[in-house]
Amino acid sequence: MTRHTILRLPEVKARTGLSRSTIYLRIAEGKFPPPINLGERSVGWVESEIDAWIAKRIEISRPLAYAQRSE
Repeated sequence: MTRHTILRLPEVKARTGLSRSTIYLRIAEGKFPPPINLGERSVGWVESEIDAWIAKRIEISRPLAYAQRSE
């Protein structure tokens, strides 16, 4: 069985360095993982999706370093 860890907004903000408004703007643009509903007035993010988003940002910002590794 796969275990999923759910992150709340303060932790997502701390991990990504993004503000609340930027997170929701990027969600609306389809550029950030959407939250999942945890209850009537509560949402959270799947940790593995946030980790993958961060890894992709690193890869995009350092294309030459990643190209050299695969050679």
